[in-house]
Parts: sequence; C-alpha cells; structure tokens
Amino acid sequence: MSAIAPRVADPAWAEERSRSFNRDEIVARAETLAARPYEPPQKVGDPFRALGYDQYRDIQFRPGHAIWSGDKRGFVLELLHSGFIYDTPVDVHLVENGVEAAVRYDPSLFAFGKNELPHEPGARLFSGIRLRYPINTPGYLDEIAVFQGGSYFRSVGEGQVYGVSARGLAIDTGEPEGEEFPIFRAFWVERPAVGARIATVHALLDSPRVTGAFTFQIMPGHSTLMDVDATLFARAEIGHLGLAPLTSMYLFGSMEKPRFPDYRDAVHDSDTLTIAEAGGNWVVRPLANPTSLQMSAFAANDVKGFGLQQRSVRYTDFKDLEAKYELRPSIWVVPREGWGEGVVELVEIPSDREFNDNIVAFWRPSRVLKPGAPMHYAYALRWGRPLTESGLARVKETNGGLTLDRSRQLFVVDFEAPLDVETPGGRKGADYFPDEIEPSVWASAGEVANVVGYPNRATGGYRASFELDTSGVDLSELRLALEHHGAVVSETWLYRWTG
Repeated sequence: MSAIAPRVADPAWAEERSRSFNRDEIVARAETLAARPYEPPQKVGDPFRALGYDQYRDIQFRPGHAIWSGDKRGFVLELLHSGFIYDTPVDVHLVENGVEAAVRYDPSLFAFGKNELPHEPGARLFSGIRLRYPINTPGYLDEIAVFQGGSYFRSVGEGQVYGVSARGLAIDTGEPEGEEFPIFRAFWVERPAVGARIATVHALLDSPRVTGAFTFQIMPGHSTLMDVDATLFARAEIGHLGLAPLTSMYLFGSMEKPRFPDYRDAVHDSDTLTIAEAGGNWVVRPLANPTSLQMSAFAANDVKGFGLQQRSVRYTDFKDLEAKYELRPSIWVVPREGWGEGVVELVEIPSDREFNDNIVAFWRPSRVLKPGAPMHYAYALRWGRPLTESGLARVKETNGGLTLDRSRQLFVVDFEAPLDVETPGGRKGADYFPDEIEPSVWASAGEVANVVGYPNRATGGYRASFELDTSGVDLSELRLALEHHGAVVSETWLYRWTG
C-alpha cells in the first residue's frame, strides 16, 4: 500500500513517441506479428538477472512518481523493474484522448536499496505494471492489480491479499514435451476519467505459435471485476489450448496433513475447483497435492462458469499469522457469448514447498487454433470471496482417513445449507435438510460401502460419509451428491483417490 502522493511537475517517466491509438490497432499488430517468424524476446543483462529474491524486493518504485498521482482520477499507475525471474522487458504506453505515448525508463523512478546496478536512462528495464486504487480506506491507495512475468496477472478484492493468479493464455500445459509460455510484450494503459471506477489496460501477447490482443477493463471493489476481450492469431496449429488459465498453490489440507509435519492445519491459496455446468449442475472438486502429476478433464460444453476458490476463510482454518491464507481471493470465470464445446482441465503438480504454484485450471476448447482462422472470445473475472450463488447445498469441508480396522478409505463430506435470500448473509438452518435426503455415491474403481448421511446439528449443515475398499486399485474417481426424491439438491462433490 502507499499513501496518495502529490503530483510531480516534471515526471521522470515523461512520455515520448506519440501516435494515434485504438484497440483495433492492437488487433492489427497481433495479426501482423503472427505473419512473421517468432523472435525470442531480449533478456536483461546479468546484473539484473543475477538478483536474488530479497535483492529484487529492494527495488521499489518511488510513490512520488506514480502516474496520475494528484489528478483525482481514482487510479494511479506504477512501473515494475526488471530483475530476478522477471528478466524480460516490456514496453509501456499511456493512452489519452486517442493518442498513445511510450513511457521512458529512468532510474530515478526507483529506489534500489543496497543494490549497486548500472543506471541507464532510456534503457528497456520495465517488467510490468501495477495499478492502485483506494478499495479499503478512502484516500489510501491499495494494490489492486499487477501484470508481470509471462502473461501473468493478479488482483484482489476488498480486505484481501494476493494469492491465485491468472494468465493470458496456456499452451500444452502438462504435456510431456513441455509447456509453451506466451508473454505480454507491451501494455497500453488508458488514462481514466476524473473519479473513474474503471481502468482499461491493453496488452500484446506473443509466443512461438500464437499472438494475441487483449483488453482488460478493471473495476475494483468488494470484489474486483475484470472484463477480458481477446483475439488470437496462430503461427502454427495448436491443439492443446487453455483459455482463461488460472494458477494457484495447494500444499496441504486435511487430506494431506499426515504427509506434512507442520504446525498449521492447512497451507494453500485455493482449495476447490468449482464448475457451473450448462444444465444447472454445480461441480466441486477439492484440490490435492498428489505424489505424481495428475491431469483431470471435466466435460464443460457451454460452461456457465468455473474458478479456483478459497472456501476456507477463517484464521482457524490455517493458523498462519503472516501468510493470511484466509484472506486469499477466489477467482471466478464467466464466459461471454457461449464458448461452445470444450472441457475444464485441472493440472495438479506434486510440490513440497508453499512457494511453488502447483495448480493450473483452464477451459480447453474442442476447436483447434489454426493459422488464418483467428479466435475471438471474451469473459469476465471476479476476484473476491467464494461464490455462494448456486442455490444448492454447498460443499463445506472434506476429510478422510482409514477406517478403524484400517482396511478401507473413509471419506467425510460436510455440506452447508444455501444462503437464505430473506436474511442477507445468513444461511438456511438444519431444517433445510429433510429426513428424506439420501447421499448418492459412485466410484469408478473399488467397492463403496457404509454410505451414511444425517443432519449436522452442531453446524446446521449435513454430513455424508462412505468407505471405499481400494484393494487392487491404484486410482478411483469418486462422486457424491445429496438427493431428495431423486432430485439433486447439493453441489456434486468429485474427488480423485490415488494409491
């Protein structure tokens, strides 16, 4: 966070090379770029690439140089320095009244701490951009969005701290041959109107096999909303494409706790993949930290929404005073105009460190992206508290272990009643769950036994449990839903058990 700073009369970032601008020109640039052979981006020099994590953190943008500071535009823009893992420079342009101008690098924009680095005015040493806006306290500028590294960006809602990230595009994620990582080569940031609630950022994406033009309209608040408009142009055919990719960290929760001798009860930025299917069914898949790479695909033709949620939102869920995992945002993707046939893919990567992002989720279209056939799509992103709008009983918690005789796997799933629309912020009580409710359980392998369900009077929710005989089984896909006279009245819980 940073206090609002006075306007600088002669800013070091003074603009240069003015020219006309509109979004169609970004699309045209992406199309032109796709017709040319791919040129790998230049990297910054060794003094910057050799910086360690703490050394890089010593490089801070000086708040007094924030762009639009003192203009009463609501937003201010800050520039991020290259170095450490952020070794690919980007170009930054400002747009005002249909005219763009490049932002000039000057070392006086930054405080370098104890670092002794070469200072070269006019060099290409920006690695990204950061937007600030007062979402928590009037008159105080909070970080609300960062675009930095590859095609990564992230945001938060009111009272939250950074966690899950998004990307512009994913290619070949989880494939044996390795993943291709597109990058944003340049940004164009429109000057907001006085008192504006929306900031607009354009970006040019490039990669060996694809280029793209992206526009982000960002509205910060209790939940920060982003409208994303994208057009892709292929240099070569791409079959494994990931739209609206999300990246997060899941080290352990209750199911993995025995493997992690840690004082905390859980460590993760997200704990659940949630999918709103076209037919009205809501699928909930608790995340896992597997012992081997796991890739899952969920049928999602004309998907209504999907996202990585942090459903654990209490301090007691984690007991970490510094990381504040309970304040990490959930992210929700809402496709615009229908995306057609495709699947939501989930990639879970083994990890032994909480600093490693090991969860990826995205929508994979059935369509293959080919040269000469651009792909246009749009979607909304919501960064904030986990969604509660399904109208169904909601999966609250998943626990498990071995049965008393240690011969079977035990799964315990707790549900909570839907929100009570007549009581803002309240939920329906245990009487929402009538006696006729029955848990319906299915397993792709292994034998299911001892399916039990009953209202949880302690929480006002409902508990379902079952056992799975895994004799001779290496992997089993599990499904559980609550039914009332044959109708599903809960989210559908999915889980992949691996031996």
